[in-house]
Amino acid sequence: MTYHHLAQLIHKQGRRYGSKTAMKYRDFKEKRWKTLSWEKFSDKVMKTAWALAEIGVKPQDRIGIYSQNLYQYLVTDFGTYANRAITVPIYATSSLAQAEYIINDAQIEVLFVGEQFQYNNAFKIQQKSSCLRQLVIFDKNVTLHPEDTTSVVFDTFIASGENTNAEVTVSVRMKEISEKDIACIIYTSGTTGEPKGVILEHSSFLEVFRIHDIRLPFLSDKDISMNFLPLAHIFEKAWTYYCFHKGIMVAVNQDAKGIQKSIKQIHPTLMCSVPRFWEKVYDGVRSKIDSSGKVMQWIYRDAIRTGRRHNLDYKNNGLKGPIGNRIKFAIYSKTIYFALKYVLGIEKGKMFPCAGAALSDAINEFLQSVDIPLIIGYGLTETNATVTCYPQKHFVLNSVGTVMPDLEVKIDPHNEEILVKGKTLMKGYYKKPEETAAAFTEDGFFRTGDSGELSPTGVLMLKDRIKDLFKTANGKYIAPQAIETKMSEDHFIEMIAVIGNERKFVSALIVPNYDAVEKWADENKIEYTGVEDLLEKREVKAMFAAHIELLQANFASYEKIKRFTLLPEPFSIENGDLTNTLKIKRKQVSEKYKDLIDKMYE
Repeated sequence: MTYHHLAQLIHKQGRRYGSKTAMKYRDFKEKRWKTLSWEKFSDKVMKTAWALAEIGVKPQDRIGIYSQNLYQYLVTDFGTYANRAITVPIYATSSLAQAEYIINDAQIEVLFVGEQFQYNNAFKIQQKSSCLRQLVIFDKNVTLHPEDTTSVVFDTFIASGENTNAEVTVSVRMKEISEKDIACIIYTSGTTGEPKGVILEHSSFLEVFRIHDIRLPFLSDKDISMNFLPLAHIFEKAWTYYCFHKGIMVAVNQDAKGIQKSIKQIHPTLMCSVPRFWEKVYDGVRSKIDSSGKVMQWIYRDAIRTGRRHNLDYKNNGLKGPIGNRIKFAIYSKTIYFALKYVLGIEKGKMFPCAGAALSDAINEFLQSVDIPLIIGYGLTETNATVTCYPQKHFVLNSVGTVMPDLEVKIDPHNEEILVKGKTLMKGYYKKPEETAAAFTEDGFFRTGDSGELSPTGVLMLKDRIKDLFKTANGKYIAPQAIETKMSEDHFIEMIAVIGNERKFVSALIVPNYDAVEKWADENKIEYTGVEDLLEKREVKAMFAAHIELLQANFASYEKIKRFTLLPEPFSIENGDLTNTLKIKRKQVSEKYKDLIDKMYE
């Protein structure tokens, strides 16, 4: 299907698919899934566009969305595009200060908010803002501030624009939209420094559609995609738009904590994800295997061996493999693999793209071996998501795939930085000309800030963020993410931050899997009064030390974790340890836990 800007997308699909379901969703307190057809989706988009025009929104005005994933969020996106205006997403979990920075930097005039938390912050910001003039609330159950006389709920808002003048205004604007118009400004969460607004044009998304059509020809409008990651994240935003482009039904999951229940109810064929999700899947399956009887343990392990040979040794290399292995694989597909996947709700899975951080090779291999179709990829906000991803065959397990069609990737010989060039790239950083200039080479390649290796066949091996690499006091360079990824294979380690910049050796702050540690302690008859007391037990520390030593057996001596501290509280977004995409803010963590870190080096 051909269109010249995003504003046309939903309306063309509305005419094409009519009453077919475009989205499944749940409204706030309701547990039952509802459906929204393509024609109703298109209708709501137009009503939103008219309402925005009615309150004076002009082309290239910035419209903010500060909300969790909702169908109204996506309606607002496309209603904004129909006015030639610009969407600016803000993570639902963003603090008042984070939201205020984006609102002021982007000069947002109209802000759509999700629930009470976002409304409360937004109203406080509005009271002292020179730009924010209107709040629109998705959740009709939100309690307004007694002094709030201007905010309006979404359903009332979209009914306000149904008049001839607004309809004519939007119709004219849709005809005037250029593919070089700015579609959205997405602020990078940033592990250091203030967020930067990444400017993405309509043409960038259209190019994303084109190159994914080439790479993913097996997707169709019969697929169902689970909308799991935040729509403020480019990975989910670009993927969801691509699903709309393909006519794929999207199930919008509102609460990330309830994702496992949602998956079991929807049984998606597609879902974007991050490694943390699959690490938990791996832990759960491994626990099931370990708690089984000896006969079932043997069967599970034989199924894993069989799947590895079939999927990785043979199928991935374009080979059929021995008939005996094929027969066993067929049997296990209908029994062991199906049962494992059915419990998770992913037995219909066709493709599960995974990116955003590194996934352990061992976990990746395990998932591929039990026939979970994981597609590892790599991308950034500045590249409008995908730069590389696994091809259908001949993928290299410890890579992030091959370069997408018509993108250019090369490695800077001076520092091994990954450089990218293509039509999906950002226009620049909003109101930051110096940072924009510094982000590109003289020949137009974007500097990703990541280090890697590129094979002659276009296979990209990702190493680490260049800014995260550090040197110990002995002059040895350390890639912390590689160490952290390996440690994530352990069932007892929930999260880990590797320390060692200008220190004598590598150490680590570890967030344990508290439930797993408590279960282990109970099984080993270790008495304790609480989590803090438990983590101080000599037996617990010895157990962690033994597990860490096994995991780092193949590390160079200078890469090995020599000392560690077990933390009684997890890293979180709320306390400033993590970005909204669950990446560790190394500087903040180092400052917050300075005393504990110093103690490890005494």
